[in-house]
Amino acid sequence: MKKSKLQKTKIICVANQKGGVGKTTTAVNLAAGLAILKKSVLLVDCDAQGNATSGLGIAQKGLDRHLYHAILGLAGTAEVIRSTSVANLSIIPSNMDLVGIEVDLAGRNNREGVLKELLAPLSSFDYIILDCPPSLGLITINALSASNSVIIPMQCEYYALEGLSQLIKIIRLVKHNFNPTLHIEGLLLTMYDYRIRLAFQVAREVRTHFRDLVYKTTIPRNVRLGESPSHGKPIFSYEPRSKGAESYLALAREFLGCQRRS
Repeated sequence: MKKSKLQKTKIICVANQKGGVGKTTTAVNLAAGLAILKKSVLLVDCDAQGNATSGLGIAQKGLDRHLYHAILGLAGTAEVIRSTSVANLSIIPSNMDLVGIEVDLAGRNNREGVLKELLAPLSSFDYIILDCPPSLGLITINALSASNSVIIPMQCEYYALEGLSQLIKIIRLVKHNFNPTLHIEGLLLTMYDYRIRLAFQVAREVRTHFRDLVYKTTIPRNVRLGESPSHGKPIFSYEPRSKGAESYLALAREFLGCQRRS
């Protein structure tokens, strides 16, 4: 797929140091949703757990080249990109080798900008989506430094805002020190259960506080969404008629319609 000469590759980081908020589910299914909408997308699995990798049907144990090798210069970027079963969607996979990357990069100059340098030549994609680990370590700092913007998934529960102020502080620090154009693309409410009053109250509180930064689309609690990673498929391939699939396609459309923010 050829891009317009006026169109630049946009890099989006999906981040939240709080685990279990639907971060990888969002990264995988937003990437797949954009691909369905005819955008050329690269998903980069920046988490040593490799959930985005296995969630797209790629066995971690069989990987001989992945993100770890590219970061250390042991493989070229093109060598670690793999196609997926979804048209228009590629991935740079990861596995547990990535656990030791902070030690490997400890004495390296510009260690916060390694991922940015790695992704810089990849101008053939419309979007590059980075799935971050549930931490604010060096890999997440690299992802923020490489990105144009950040999507923050937030679970609709009592502690939804817990840790958000810390993440926003890190985003501001990265913006100040490494990436002056970095901004928050949007906050995404996930695991929304319409039957629970607390979910409504949390959503109202988040929308009141953050206003237009919150996506209108919410991601519901959905059994099929929970099942699809174990089958190595995004929700659109596993159960395209589910509420989860409808919601992530709606998010992809809303995301494309909100690019004026950037």
